[in-house]
Amino acid sequence: MIEGFAALYIFMLAAFTGYEIIGRVPVILHTPLMSGSNFVHGIVVVGAMVALGHAQTGLEQLLGFIGVVLAAGNAVGGYVVTERMLEMFKSSKE
Repeated sequence: MIEGFAALYIFMLAAFTGYEIIGRVPVILHTPLMSGSNFVHGIVVVGAMVALGHAQTGLEQLLGFIGVVLAAGNAVGGYVVTERMLEMFKSSKE
């Protein structure tokens, strides 16, 4: 019971800290920040695969599979958005 409250407290503290830090980032740094967050999304994919590997019941396997699919989609989408943002900074002269 105590471990659950500690985990919830850490999650809430991390969410608040992340929101405050991201909210104060200057516009010029959004592209590098997005690239860095894509790295974190890759770690989430690995974590979802580990959770899927430890799944015992059918429901756990379904939730793990959904987690892997959503995490992979999030990572791929982040790279697509970053690529489109970087295209905006390229010179139109050819």
